[in-house]
Amino acid sequence: MAEKRRMKKGIKTIILAIGSTFVITFVLFLFVLLANERLTDSSNAYPLTEAVLSYQPLVEQALAKENKEAYTAVVLALMMQESGGRGDDPMQASESLCGKIGCIDKPKTSIEQGVSYFMDTLEAANGDVELALQSYNFGLGFINYANNKGEGYSIALAIEFSKKKYQELKDTGIYSCVREEAEAYDACYGDIYYVDAVSKYFPRALEHTQKTVEVAQVALVRK
Repeated sequence: MAEKRRMKKGIKTIILAIGSTFVITFVLFLFVLLANERLTDSSNAYPLTEAVLSYQPLVEQALAKENKEAYTAVVLALMMQESGGRGDDPMQASESLCGKIGCIDKPKTSIEQGVSYFMDTLEAANGDVELALQSYNFGLGFINYANNKGEGYSIALAIEFSKKKYQELKDTGIYSCVREEAEAYDACYGDIYYVDAVSKYFPRALEHTQKTVEVAQVALVRK
């Protein structure tokens, strides 16, 4: 009788051990699977074009003049979102230089002006990279708007500003929604998701640069 009890107890212990091992193994399997998915997504989804990478030396030179080489990855990601490195104005910097599209016809000029303007927005934003990036798209008026509100960057604030400016300028016929999602908010001035779009290229841009700035890395990698 005692022998049977010991046998039953032993079988129960073995079953519990096997069950526990299975559960732990299954959980680890799921963890590894999810981790691999994230690694695959971050490494394959948002690459930089060869055109953008070919401009890296010019970007570094322009940033060196400002003693801001550490922002190379940010500027490469920005250029990727602006043009993918295509055309004579890869930084889409004409409007910041002469107030209209198409006045820049040399990539070197575009990069120098684009970097200079981004540095202006970064300084005005007191180093807040996200606020500076959205202002590269919206204009420096967005920083003033945020300061008057006593707020930092947020998508909600970007939507609010875009909607306000679009209402003011709608009758000019110049502006239309660059994203379908923006139509629901009637926020068709600029790109309300610009920061998020740039941030998706940032991890790959970091892979191609040797220096980074902690504030820029934290602000953009967290997306």
